[in-house]
Amino acid sequence: MMAWRHVTPDDFPLLARWLAQPHVARWWNHETSAAAVERDFGPSARREEPNEDLLAFLGGIPVGLLQRSFLHDYPEYLDDLAPLTAVPPRAMTIDYLIGDAADIGRGIGTRMIRSALEQIWADHKDAECVIVAVHADNPRSWRALEKAGLTRVAHGEIAPDNPIDDRRHYVYRTDRPTS
Repeated sequence: MMAWRHVTPDDFPLLARWLAQPHVARWWNHETSAAAVERDFGPSARREEPNEDLLAFLGGIPVGLLQRSFLHDYPEYLDDLAPLTAVPPRAMTIDYLIGDAADIGRGIGTRMIRSALEQIWADHKDAECVIVAVHADNPRSWRALEKAGLTRVAHGEIAPDNPIDDRRHYVYRTDRPTS
């Protein structure tokens, strides 16, 4: 079973190590200095911004990072998505990474996404759906979304996280279960 907890400043060295891993750096494109990690994750750790950064644990060991937020809290991202697909007022989004390369290809990403969705439905009773844009050249990520039950609902151009990438993205969605 996957366990979750909010990122704290004590986790910043771990995040810096993960962000420096080639398989993460390729898609996240973050600076990894202590100051940069504090700048990028500190406000969330202190609950000063609306997104949530969570560590995923498997067997008590941290295996990944999940960011979740309501899309309406980030109008620039909402502006990118709205031309491609309908975005309900209480739509959420996620971003995620598997920290260590040894954990890639073991189904942990899919398990993490499934568990994250369960947590979203439990923690955010007003969340209508989860919409995720992923770069078209990142099949590991979009296949994990598909295996976790999300459906590709659109494709189009969105500003990439990494400036070496073009703007091609796939958009995935899952709605709150009705049962």
